[in-house]
Amino acid sequence: MVIYINDKAYEARPGDLLLDVAKKNKAHIGYICGGGGICQSCFVYVREGMDCLSEKSSVENAFISDKLQDAGGRLACQTKIVKEGNIRLLSRAEQLRRIVLGLNIPGFISYAQTIGYNVFNQLPSGVGNIVSRVQEGKIDPGRSLQNIAMGIGPAALLAGNTIMENFSFLEGPVTLVSNGAKGVVDAASDTVCQISGGRLHLPGTSCKTCEEAPVIERVQITTGKTSQ
Repeated sequence: MVIYINDKAYEARPGDLLLDVAKKNKAHIGYICGGGGICQSCFVYVREGMDCLSEKSSVENAFISDKLQDAGGRLACQTKIVKEGNIRLLSRAEQLRRIVLGLNIPGFISYAQTIGYNVFNQLPSGVGNIVSRVQEGKIDPGRSLQNIAMGIGPAALLAGNTIMENFSFLEGPVTLVSNGAKGVVDAASDTVCQISGGRLHLPGTSCKTCEEAPVIERVQITTGKTSQ
């Protein structure tokens, strides 16, 4: 079957997560937390085909307000295709891009009000949901931190490419932002290694902590009776 993400056609089949379809095809849907249902960067608007998708999960109900649910809001990391049909999705970033490029002032005000309403009303339940999942062992905080650190780079690149497609005169600032994001990832790698004493190396990064760590050699100490 074919589904449409931001009006582009992609192959999919029942049982697929919407986020997996997007990642496989490098479609414009974010996933900073790696699909753990924490960051909401994979939020999408379902324009058509809600009946072809799985029921809303407890994670979605915790994070998505009634207004955004009425607008077709879903989290791609929580939503599976359950049957074939016409499915059309619009990412949050694409929705905002179209509002801005269309100079839709009333639309932008309405968009901002809805997002503000969602943050104000869903923050307590969203935080509570994360805490409950941590306590139940459904979320590994260390792994989640690693996923977020690894997701910053791709997210910055995706945002940069999207901006460049529409505002080519911003090439310089976008490059600075992308380089800054890489610096954040490098710093995150160093910090985690300092705290844990471990060896966390993220793709495309270097860890000064591990590079500067002294080499530890095994030394045998012999006494009159025993060797240690």
